[in-house]
Amino acid sequence: MEQIVIKGIVDAITYRNKDNGYSVIKLNMNNETIVATGTMPFVSEGDAVTLHGSYVFHSVYGQQFKCELCEVSLPQTQTQILRYLSGGAIKGIGPATAAKIVEQFKEDTLDVLENSPKLLTTIKGISLEKALSISDQYKMQFGIRDIMLTLSKYHITPEEATDVFKTLGTKSIDIIKENPYCLCGEGINFSFERVDEIALNFQFDTNSIHRIAAGIEYVLKSNLNNGHTCLPHKKLTEVAANFLEVALEQVVETTEIMLDSFRLFSREFDGVLFVFLPEYAFAEEFISNRVKVISANNNSLYNITEQELLMVEKKLGIEFDPMQISAVNGAMDNNLFILTGGPGTGKTTTLNAIIEIFENRRMSMALAAPTGRAAKRMTELTGRNATTIHRLLEAEWEEKGRLGFSKNKTHQLDYDVIILDEMSMVDVSLFKAVLEATRLTTRIILVGDSDQLPSVGAGNVLNDLISSGMVPFVKLTKIFRQAEESSIVRISHDIINGIIPEQYERSNDFYFIKRADPYSSLSTVIELCTERLTNAYGYSNLEDIQVLCPSRKKECGTLNLNNILQDKLNPLKKDSPEIHFKGISFRVGDKVMHIKNDYDITWESDDGEIGAGIFNGDIGFITEIDPKNRLVKVKYDNKIASYYEEQVGLIELAYAVTVHKSQGCEFKCVVIPLSQTSPLLRYRNLLYTAITRAKDMIVLVGDSNIFEEMILNDRKTLRYTALKNMLTEY
Repeated sequence: MEQIVIKGIVDAITYRNKDNGYSVIKLNMNNETIVATGTMPFVSEGDAVTLHGSYVFHSVYGQQFKCELCEVSLPQTQTQILRYLSGGAIKGIGPATAAKIVEQFKEDTLDVLENSPKLLTTIKGISLEKALSISDQYKMQFGIRDIMLTLSKYHITPEEATDVFKTLGTKSIDIIKENPYCLCGEGINFSFERVDEIALNFQFDTNSIHRIAAGIEYVLKSNLNNGHTCLPHKKLTEVAANFLEVALEQVVETTEIMLDSFRLFSREFDGVLFVFLPEYAFAEEFISNRVKVISANNNSLYNITEQELLMVEKKLGIEFDPMQISAVNGAMDNNLFILTGGPGTGKTTTLNAIIEIFENRRMSMALAAPTGRAAKRMTELTGRNATTIHRLLEAEWEEKGRLGFSKNKTHQLDYDVIILDEMSMVDVSLFKAVLEATRLTTRIILVGDSDQLPSVGAGNVLNDLISSGMVPFVKLTKIFRQAEESSIVRISHDIINGIIPEQYERSNDFYFIKRADPYSSLSTVIELCTERLTNAYGYSNLEDIQVLCPSRKKECGTLNLNNILQDKLNPLKKDSPEIHFKGISFRVGDKVMHIKNDYDITWESDDGEIGAGIFNGDIGFITEIDPKNRLVKVKYDNKIASYYEEQVGLIELAYAVTVHKSQGCEFKCVVIPLSQTSPLLRYRNLLYTAITRAKDMIVLVGDSNIFEEMILNDRKTLRYTALKNMLTEY
């Protein structure tokens, strides 16, 4: 949208958010008043401003000017200065005091405020302390204005400039020129690549220790996205040197300086030195210490009697096998216990029995899972209310945009038992938050399938806890007779045991359709989703069928499949609204997934309840698009969430999603394209995770050689973590 430049005098500030500087002002333009909105933290009444932006139409407030950049001119005449000071711009100066100051110093007033504040003490009622305070406030106001103007040259928005000012203060520009890479730090969090470009404009030394230190941190932060909580020292320094294009010796030397100053932390395990960002060293250390304390103070509820087990069996209509009884006893005898197992092994039945026994003892319980869909599924399977872990901990945004929790070490959860499902999805940061918010006397039951993919976030918590041998666990392996009737269950167990299933191409609920090339695979996937599965089994194209892809790229990746399936299942209709965001088109009726926990997204439920917060992995459908106001509404189960322009990036088309993003979900019918799958993604637990997402039917399409190669490849997703080592030392 083309930018417009307007000029005027600020008549009034009708609204201002003190945290982010977002303001609504009335602007006088040649005696015509318009409303302008945007990040203008220190604009005051009486200011002469130049605004860069565009006109928009608000459904409630009508036409407004949306400001992208605000330039403020200093008041020049006595009248302008008096109006500026009288408007309350500076705390401690009201209309009467403003008149006295301007009367005495006239056009030099602002120079006095900035450079000679002690002269203000000549005015009755202004002490030296007050004079210095007035001067500081004045400098702060015009400091942020200068910062915004200077940083705008480097495409830094007013919102970002406000964060810079809050973090670095009035000397921001000087600090940035001395070390541009401070912009990568806490509270600002610019990407390294972006700051590298800014530093280039400053002709900053590429061999500077500031650049190398920021580059080392960048490599560690980037690898958090690959699940690593730490990296071997040798690997870290070699990767960083190559990335920064500097000598390895410089990187090694800088790493040592960062370790000595506690900017980084290190631990040695089995003769290998590992390097951490402080937050992740503390997280794994805390989990390790807490688990040791919990395990050392087990509080047995006493052994379950045979009569009590018979009563539970009768109520649930089941008959326990020995491993299930062992699991029930384990949950009763240990303050921290893990229940794991694959599909059809009675994990849910065992969990329900454990819950039943806790309830018989009148113990208060909380049930939670990492995502909204996983929590909903837990509710359906247990018949008890389950919530997301984030909601259980009462997640909230803290200052500087950091995620925090109201439930923490000083305000802990008040439950006798906490049960967490889908633990394979829980990363170290979230598990640390859970343990901090949980009393040492609270019993914690962790439930999950340890053979599934690990969490999207950093760490490998469930597997590290199990493999350490420090936490009691039971892994259920027996497939029950009813589950044996499902080919999905039988074949998934064959896969995880490294066995190529016999006659896997066609059964009652498992199909493999061989296709020789990616284009015929793509065509078959489209046919299955649009016609064949619907016609043959009555599945809903959108509600029941889900395509799961190993990756986003190539013909059978999610990006291409989403574009094609959108046009097939939800084509653009005449006069139907459409909104575009970073190359993606969204339409009413589209199936979408929310991709990041966000506690600012507002929603309204079917029964009129209003709340905020949508969670990573939630799948819904677009019900409304308002192009004028750049507003999108999405229905998730029984609530409708509203996304404004800057929030639309939190949703993606979800006709096809990656296997990683499907964790914790269950779908009636799953279609998996196995064609052109990258060798890096041809491993067993990725295939196993994909297949176990299907409830009623699974259809694989593509190259059977890839299918068999994935089964035989037991290369787990490599993750550098320290939790297991920390648990087993000493």
